[in-house]
Amino acid sequence: MSIAVEKSIREDVLAGKEEVIALRRHFHQYPEASLKEYETIKKIKEELTKLAIPYVAVGETGVLGTIEGNKPGKTILLRADIDALELEDRTGKEYQSKNPGLNHACGHDGHAAALLGAAKILKSRQADFSGKILLAFQPAEEIGAGACQFVDGGFVENVDRVFGIHLDSSVEVGKLVATPGPTNASCDIFKIEVEGFSSHVAQPDVGRDAALAAASIVVELQKIVAREVSPLDTVVVGIGVIKAGTRYNIVASHAEIEGTVRTFSHETRAFVLKRVEEIANQIAEAHRTKISNFSVYDAAGPLINEEESTELAQLVAADIVGAENVIKAHPKSLGADDFADFLSKAPGVYGRVGTRNLKNEDTQFGHHHEQFDIDEDGLAYATEYHVQYALRYLSE
Repeated sequence: MSIAVEKSIREDVLAGKEEVIALRRHFHQYPEASLKEYETIKKIKEELTKLAIPYVAVGETGVLGTIEGNKPGKTILLRADIDALELEDRTGKEYQSKNPGLNHACGHDGHAAALLGAAKILKSRQADFSGKILLAFQPAEEIGAGACQFVDGGFVENVDRVFGIHLDSSVEVGKLVATPGPTNASCDIFKIEVEGFSSHVAQPDVGRDAALAAASIVVELQKIVAREVSPLDTVVVGIGVIKAGTRYNIVASHAEIEGTVRTFSHETRAFVLKRVEEIANQIAEAHRTKISNFSVYDAAGPLINEEESTELAQLVAADIVGAENVIKAHPKSLGADDFADFLSKAPGVYGRVGTRNLKNEDTQFGHHHEQFDIDEDGLAYATEYHVQYALRYLSE
């Protein structure tokens, strides 16, 4: 791509900067929970219609827009998640949430706005590129139920490359991230139900104590990480819920355990989940109880950036912010993101865009905090990252 074209893109990004900020603030004022993003997607459809970008619905609250180039070629999918969190907004800003108990405290409002800004620029250039650009506005990232709608619906079958970004309050504004390999962990949520039978606690030998069996299962599960996985392989087996019994003097007949497994590889993920189920059954049997239900909810796979895709992102990022402001080895996160579902269908990369202003404490709160906010200058970088990456990839 010529320097003249790159300069023109930068000019377009800056010209549309305030419009993108206004969109972000609109989404921030009207956040909606996962799978309930009805007004959010209605607004996105309105904006796509204004731009004469055709789209199809994906599920109830998702949309896939299409921008066709001047002739057939490769296909790239750009993704933005759009859901908010069940969390109060305590920013105190003029664009604070007007929906009580809901807050865009993870930056998805900015993701949607930046992709709409990129859509406008890409639409204006559809005569200049070959191929196809798909715009995925995805619901329910926070519960791992959105990306699968695109994948299971067959919308990613003929895609050659996928690209997404996440705003990041731990990264200084003006810096872009493109890290190869695993960057986010998988997230599987398991539930174990233990069945025993009741007796008076004064006659424990008559009953079969589901509470004791569950407690033993919780302890034994910790040994998977300690003794069955390499210390060099980062794994979490975490228990968040354990419930049992109905009264202090009754041996519990039923117990429930809920937890999560997080890993950075498909192989380790499969192994650990298998061992969780095996250990639960073995310990239950040792207590003469049984596992009446073992279930796993697949919220997200490990997010692994493909190397060639990441190299291109690093080159694009360097053109936007300068090579010295490109972070190529960002620390891995045990937080999950279902963009991994898109990466299971096509090679791609998930970049990050800094929104932390070192002179403004309001932009330094972590994601999922009631006072989370961004330096909105980051939105222009996010917009340009989408545009430059798509056009560079299609021109290769």
